[in-house]
Amino acid sequence: MAMKAGGDHDDAISEINVVPLVDIILVVLIIFMVTAPMIMKPSIKVNLPKAASGDSATPSQLNIAVTADGHMSLNGTPASDEAIRAKALEQVAKNPEVQAIISADKDTPHGKVVGVIDIVKGAGVKKFAISIDKK
Repeated sequence: MAMKAGGDHDDAISEINVVPLVDIILVVLIIFMVTAPMIMKPSIKVNLPKAASGDSATPSQLNIAVTADGHMSLNGTPASDEAIRAKALEQVAKNPEVQAIISADKDTPHGKVVGVIDIVKGAGVKKFAISIDKK
C-alpha cells in the first residue's frame, strides 16, 4: 500500500484534544468556588453580645437562635416553644448529656432568653451554653 506525499489522509482521527475541556472545567470550578460560600451559609441575623471570657462549646443538635424581635429558630428553621421542647425531649432520649446552645441577639429581652433556658431545662437538658463574640 503506497501513501501519498501530499497530506490527503483518509485515516480516522484517533486523538482527542483535551485542552478546551480542561479550560471549561477550570472555569466551572472557579464559578463553584465563588458561589459556594453564598449558597452554603444560610443564617439567621443575630448580633451576639461581646465578652472577653468564654470557652468553646461542643457542637450540638439543639442550636437555638433568638432574634432581637423575639423570633426563635431551632437548627436554622423557625420554631415555636413546643417545637423546641419536642426536639429537646427527643435529643435527651438519645443522649442524656446533650447540650443546648443558645444564640441570643444582644438586644433580646432578658426574659425571653430565660424563657428559652426554662424550656430546654424543663425538657431534661442539663447543660446549656450561651453564644458570644470574643472581644
